[in-house]
Amino acid sequence: MTKVTKIIERSVFGVCEAIADRVGIRTSRVRMYFIYLSFFAFGSPVIIYFFLAFWLNVKNYIRRKRNLIWE
Repeated sequence: MTKVTKIIERSVFGVCEAIADRVGIRTSRVRMYFIYLSFFAFGSPVIIYFFLAFWLNVKNYIRRKRNLIWE
């Protein structure tokens, strides 16, 4: 993954990167599937994307708070 791609992924919540890491495939492939699915499902995956973005932010927040408590 190039440096520009990492910057873009971090600025758009990192959902596709998190899914790709979890499943073990390339991030670009996850993005393509998301775009195709959005066209076929009339945009409803956008709601799922924002839910996952919210979930990842909450998860990272809890992880940071837990580390601060134990330090």
